[in-house]
Amino acid sequence: MINALHVNEKDNVIVVIEDIKKGDAVEYDFEGKMYKFVSLEDIKLYHKMAIEDIKKGEHIVKYGEHIGVAGRDIKIGEHVHTHNVDDSREKLEV
Repeated sequence: MINALHVNEKDNVIVVIEDIKKGDAVEYDFEGKMYKFVSLEDIKLYHKMAIEDIKKGEHIVKYGEHIGVAGRDIKIGEHVHTHNVDDSREKLEV
């Protein structure tokens, strides 16, 4: 059963659409293909989860936009939130 949302092909996180418990199957559809893996942590409704391994210093991408950088290595299935994401300011050219 689908319990997460993947919006943009650039995203390395999904948003869970129901509470997820450690060990639960996480399933989502993206562009007609189903993906499934196991959650490594409890994750609350509407929070982010990594859908790929993200190395420390790499951008966190949600809805196609950079929202921060990984403050530590994050594994697929882990909660992505303030405890492992650092703020980042990008230089925007106009």
